[in-house]
Amino acid sequence: MNKSSLYKGCLEPIVMQLLRTNRRMYGYEITQTVKEITKGELQITEGALYPLLHRLEAEGLLEAEMEMADNRMRKYYSLTRAGKEETTNAVGELKLFMQTLERLVNPTIA
Repeated sequence: MNKSSLYKGCLEPIVMQLLRTNRRMYGYEITQTVKEITKGELQITEGALYPLLHRLEAEGLLEAEMEMADNRMRKYYSLTRAGKEETTNAVGELKLFMQTLERLVNPTIA
């Protein structure tokens, strides 16, 4: 099984948790932070990240702000109040999912 398909359903809570922790980030920064934290195990592609960011923004969970940085415009994303609440829910669901997987993979820990 391709490990990227395992991570795919977890991308939303991962990104939202990063934004909660870091307050605001731009797309490339998100990809590099995930890569660094996971020691290269998880590499988010632009093709996966930007549609997610745009959807979360359209749902009112993120807000975006353009800012000049290093002689170029950069779009920074941050959580809205609703986004912060949804992050708590999404991370909780992710933790429950991980516990369920742990019980399936290692049934002696039930």
